Amino acid sequence: MSLEVGDSTGSGMATGSDVLGETFYPLYERLFSEDSEFVGDVERKLAQARMTDTVELYLSRALGIGFISGLLLWLLGLLLGYAIFATGLVAVDTLVGMPLQNQELIDLIETLKIPALVLVTGMVFGAIGFAVGFGTLVAVPYSRASARKREINMLLTDSVSFMYALAVGGLNQLEILEAMANAEDTYGEVSREFQSIVQETEYFDVDYRTAIRKQAIETPSDELSQFLTDMLSIVNSGGDMESFLQDKKEKHMRTAKQQQETTLETLELFGEMYMTLSLFPLLLIILMVIMKIMPDASISNMMLYMTVYALIPLTGIGFIVLVSTVKHDEPGDGYLTSGGDDRRIQSAQNSGLLDLGLVEQFTGEHSIFDRIKNREGTYETIQVLRRPHVFFRENPLLTLALTVPAAFVVVATAMANGSAPTSWDGLVDNPVWGTFIYLYVPVYMTMIPLAIFREWNVRSRKKVISTLSEDLRKLSSANDTGMTLLESLKAVAETTNGKLAREFEMMHTKVNYGMSLTEALTEFNNKYHIPRLARTVKLISKAQEASNEISDVLRTAATASENHDDVERERKSRTMMQVVIIVMTFVTMLAVMAILKTQFLDTMAQLNPGNGADIEAGGGAGGAAGGSSMALDIDTNLFSMLFFHAVTLQGLLAGFISGYIRDADLLSGLKYAIALVTVALVVWIMVG
Repeated sequence: MSLEVGDSTGSGMATGSDVLGETFYPLYERLFSEDSEFVGDVERKLAQARMTDTVELYLSRALGIGFISGLLLWLLGLLLGYAIFATGLVAVDTLVGMPLQNQELIDLIETLKIPALVLVTGMVFGAIGFAVGFGTLVAVPYSRASARKREINMLLTDSVSFMYALAVGGLNQLEILEAMANAEDTYGEVSREFQSIVQETEYFDVDYRTAIRKQAIETPSDELSQFLTDMLSIVNSGGDMESFLQDKKEKHMRTAKQQQETTLETLELFGEMYMTLSLFPLLLIILMVIMKIMPDASISNMMLYMTVYALIPLTGIGFIVLVSTVKHDEPGDGYLTSGGDDRRIQSAQNSGLLDLGLVEQFTGEHSIFDRIKNREGTYETIQVLRRPHVFFRENPLLTLALTVPAAFVVVATAMANGSAPTSWDGLVDNPVWGTFIYLYVPVYMTMIPLAIFREWNVRSRKKVISTLSEDLRKLSSANDTGMTLLESLKAVAETTNGKLAREFEMMHTKVNYGMSLTEALTEFNNKYHIPRLARTVKLISKAQEASNEISDVLRTAATASENHDDVERERKSRTMMQVVIIVMTFVTMLAVMAILKTQFLDTMAQLNPGNGADIEAGGGAGGAAGGSSMALDIDTNLFSMLFFHAVTLQGLLAGFISGYIRDADLLSGLKYAIALVTVALVVWIMVG
């Protein structure tokens, strides 16, 4: 029932889009010719984005959406123009500024200028609306194709290593293509490109040489296109595929290191940019404070508020967006699916908080499974209550379900009993305590538990790959002696310490109790779900299905893992310098703000205890000589609060930026953000 409803809804939406496209198709025919370069480019991007729409229908639909949005904004522009010009809100006495002698021309201009301005405003808004509506839809295939290109380029090195390992394992060309097509859970968009090749040969009766040539043209990645083109030449000439893949593997490993170097150099440039951009609000605040105390300057507090509460956050968020264009998360979620009948393995990726595991797959078949499910739910609840730290280690974000309501209760209680200021003036009079209650208490109560359990989760999962390269070498050596892969796992587990060795031992035990080695490897991978580990496990799992003598495959996996280790070490060392730059920039801003507060504002306030009274400039003698006076209006508490809020917001943003640069994960910045805002709080307790 639900599937039918979903299908009918989807078809209804598709029908509505087709009606829009068919309605505006005549307009498309009038605007674009058959050999239009723009149409050809959009058609190519639709194919690269794997979107099924024809270019004619897609552009017709885009024209329809552009027309609708343009019409709506045109009407809005007319109303806005009428409200601005016809009501006299904006004076339009002089349009051109040149003298006119003809009275009739003057009268005509006076009659038409208001309608003309209203019409022009509507036209401008309509053009903007059409450009936004049409351009947004046209940009979708470009954006998707670009995202696919990025992921393909990131995964291509590991994909080539995977194909080389399969060739070493004895698979022929067609089997390698099919294996890549079936590895979507690990190699993502690269696998989907090979799926197109396999589907062309299976369903459209196309020979695989033609399918490879076609995919080399359609793929969004120039690197994959070159790889497929070179592969086609090897296939046509009957060359050695294993040697070809080995050369390509080494080439793409070098390319990956070069791309990493380019990314790190760009991040270094961004670090220098951040130092300049983040100090701009500081200079602006200093300038406005100095102008604020000058008698003839007209600087409102609103400009200070906008700088602190708008400019600083926007600068930080904009920098995070800028870094995200260069630094990307590792593609994939790290989960593998099993090709066998073990439903437990296949459901590992989709298991949620309320999922009870294996019994969920059988509930409803027999009444005994319903009883088991009830008992399992009780058992899982008791386990969570008995070991909540382990539960929150596996699900760090669920700490927010407890800490957010607790923080709200604490703040509400403080407001109710009068401990926290409940008005803006009260906050200004006691800026440190008020900010601590309203900002620091929620930050500490929510971020500290989340940061602790998140770091625990990441470190416990990554321990398993700390010795991955070395253990793969040991497995290869053991397999060289004639041991099977299963016997090699046992031998390495008995002679090696570490978390991975214990997992080898557990896999050996599971196989002895009846589980297949492939399913044991998949279950082990899904326990940690690290993308890099998933690619290694996929390679070994596929190779061992063909043969027990896979020492060359294991050496290839070890080489790929060592390459990842080298890149990771280089990234860690280089990004640490960027984190230092960001932290030192924050410390500089904090120090300048503290000095400005203690050495300038407090000194000026002591000269003007009345906070607004007139002071004779230069004392009585000076006043008698010049008769001039300077009125100082300095609210030190207000400035202290604004400075404190500025450095606190800067600390939060600098922390998250540091974490994102370091690990491409905003949550990684929690520890930095907590440390920086704590430094800001301690400093302001002393100076504020």
